[in-house]
Amino acid sequence: MVQSKKQKYLFLAFCLIPTFILFAIFTLYPLFSGLYYSFFDWSGSSQNKDFVGLANYIKLVKDAIIPNTIIHDYFLVATKVIGIMVMALFFAVALTQLKIKEAPFYRIVFFFPNIMSVVVIGILWTFIYNPNLGLVNSGLEFIGLESLAKPWLGDEDWALPSLVLPSVWAGIGLFMLLLMGGISNVSKSYYEAAELDGASEWQQFWKVTLPLIWPQVKISILYIVITTLNGSFIIVQVMTGGGPNNATHVMGSYLYQQAFVQYNFGYGATIGVMILIISLLTVLILQFIMRRDKVEY
Repeated sequence: MVQSKKQKYLFLAFCLIPTFILFAIFTLYPLFSGLYYSFFDWSGSSQNKDFVGLANYIKLVKDAIIPNTIIHDYFLVATKVIGIMVMALFFAVALTQLKIKEAPFYRIVFFFPNIMSVVVIGILWTFIYNPNLGLVNSGLEFIGLESLAKPWLGDEDWALPSLVLPSVWAGIGLFMLLLMGGISNVSKSYYEAAELDGASEWQQFWKVTLPLIWPQVKISILYIVITTLNGSFIIVQVMTGGGPNNATHVMGSYLYQQAFVQYNFGYGATIGVMILIISLLTVLILQFIMRRDKVEY
């Protein structure tokens, strides 16, 4: 009996230790390194590091650009969550509940942007928004609304909202498939019972479908929030570089500018710590807000 327990623990250790080593190398080490470097004035390319204590954090509090980057990030979070979830839910319900023969084809079409890198998507949409040759302005001119045409990525008021459409377009397919998997596992007997009770299709969605796929909805929302707060800087860097006049800078892109453009690596690490704290607090708050009693079926 003792020997079998030892073998069990050895097997668990054999499975877990390699994973923990990778987690320590690629997650814990960068995390604590960033925290360590945030207390130094360091260019990132020199061996000379000057300990400055909390000076970088004081600078962070006084930096006038930081509040705008946080606002921009949460603007993208809100618009992406609403846009992606509404569209993903719509298409997931349509492709599972309606008898559409071409459903497999549409799944491929909607998922296609997810196999493209964010850089490629950013370049593609930069051409679409091109003020002279882009599809947006050309389309507006074609339908007689040339007065609405503008340099979308060069306009301080429209540059940030212009990033929402490519971000939503790129994210619909993945979450559509995730929600479709949840809907497919819902027993048809629930819909038959709701229909017998006189529930409309809209009522069936709110009273049957949505409560039973809430775990998938919750995971989708959290994933969108986390990836936006930590990864929206990529499409910002590709499409606008944070401009015009810092109008599209998010926390990640401002970190990149400070650390890798202005070689202020210590301050960049401080911004990274801020991103970690904000992301963690946001997820914890959302977990509390979205908690529901488990629905079994």
